[in-house]
Parts: sequence; C-alpha cells; structure tokens
Amino acid sequence: MPELNGRRIAFLATDGVEQVELTEPWKAVEQAGGEPCLVSLEAGTIQGFDHHDKADTFTVDATVGNAHGEDFDALVLPGGVINPDSLRMDSSAVGFVKSFVESGKPVAAICHGPWSLVEADAVKGKTVTSWPSLRTDLENAGANWVDEQLCEDGQLITSRNPGDLPAFCAALVQKFAAA
Repeated sequence: MPELNGRRIAFLATDGVEQVELTEPWKAVEQAGGEPCLVSLEAGTIQGFDHHDKADTFTVDATVGNAHGEDFDALVLPGGVINPDSLRMDSSAVGFVKSFVESGKPVAAICHGPWSLVEADAVKGKTVTSWPSLRTDLENAGANWVDEQLCEDGQLITSRNPGDLPAFCAALVQKFAAA
C-alpha cells in the first residue's frame, strides 16, 4: 500500500454528509499514514447520515473561513444529498475547492460530491462519474459523464456511490501518495 507520510488531507463536509463516504476514505488516509482534517462551514460538529437516517456526529477541525488550500496536500469531497448541496451554495466552500483545482492538487469526490466541482468550474473537459442524478448537471458544466465505479482524469478522482468505496479509497490513496 502506498504511504502518505504525514500528508494533510482536507475532507470538506457539512451536515447531511453520507457517513460511510466520510469515514471509509478517512480510515484509508489514516491507514496509509496521512493526516485527515475535517473542514466545514461552521465550528463544532456535523451530522452524518446513513442514507435518510441520522447517524453519528463528527468534530470539525477547521472552518472554510479559516482553512487554506495551501495547508493541505489533497481534498476529499464526500457525498450525501444535503452535504454537497449546502457546500455549493457557500462561496467560501466553493473558493476552498477552487484553491485545490487551481493548484493542481488531487481532488477525490464521490456520489453527490461532484456538485462542488461543478460550482468550482472544475469539470469542463473532464471525464467524471457520480450518482446518476448529477449526470445532467455535470454534462451541462462541460464534463463527459460515465457510469463507472471509478474515474480518474488528471487531478480528479470520482466514484458513484458507497458500493464503489473500495476502488475509490484505493485510488485516492494511490493518487495522494504520488502527489
């Protein structure tokens, strides 16, 4: 398994995050020797969900108002419907995503997570995947959408749903280790 050797990985999420899409990549980063950091809209905790049901809460490490892309080596955008819909409406969150995109640092997004990439103008000309309901949004933003468990295009890694997590986690650790 590739080693992340203390690389700092930002996880951008807020209330409504699909819990397993936060916790499984988080564990993969930790197991590879990386330092995950939960960045959110506000300090305190965020509410995770197991599909439509409330699950665990998670302590926020930094807010988008205080976090800076240059302080991290890569970015993970977990899904859930509420989480990325809230993030894409917050200019600081969109700016945080843009800072990774513009710097060329790797970004991994799963399920509804690519909504934030649409707002950050990061998918034009890229081949990506997502939860199927995002297909039109991604295509309208200039992406080539495919129905595959894992898609890598340049700095972007995308997957469709929790069933794709094993491939997604392996790919993001590989990409983050090489960055």
